[in-house]
Amino acid sequence: MRRLLGKISGFLSNRTTVGVDKTGNKYFTRNEEVDGIMKEKRWVIFKGEEDPTSIPVEWICWLNGQRKKAPTPEEMMELEARRECVRQNVALLKKEEERIAKEGSKGKRVSTGKVSGPDLKSFIQQFPVPSEGKEVGESPSAMDGLRNPQDGLAEKEKDESESSEPTGSGASFRPGTWQPPT
Repeated sequence: MRRLLGKISGFLSNRTTVGVDKTGNKYFTRNEEVDGIMKEKRWVIFKGEEDPTSIPVEWICWLNGQRKKAPTPEEMMELEARRECVRQNVALLKKEEERIAKEGSKGKRVSTGKVSGPDLKSFIQQFPVPSEGKEVGESPSAMDGLRNPQDGLAEKEKDESESSEPTGSGASFRPGTWQPPT
């Protein structure tokens, strides 16, 4: 019991107040020896209800040891001003989006400056379809703009039967069975 009371009294008398945040939470530190090594312990005492979400990010970083020095009041004021500026910009953007949505629903056409994509069919027709080992020439499927998938499969099977090179094993592949060519 005496040990416990000694720790509690040491806990209360040995602490140093580091700072206070805007919600009134107080932050403390103390140095204590753990396994022969001096370590700095950091903690927070909440004002009112214990709500971890009320701790600002800068203080969380300090508590976790990601910051060596505690945030200063000047730094906290600057960061809060920056956050307020971001909130105002977000509010302005939301108002602008609502205005654009209202104009769009009234039948007005709002130009966003975007252009539709290219005509792929006419683009593909510009190029002849080469096949392996054969001379490039116009094929009837190239004139249609897009190749018929079944024609491609038949052509592939034909090419595979003529080829002496090994092909992929596909569905019959088993991990650990591949051997490099010799």
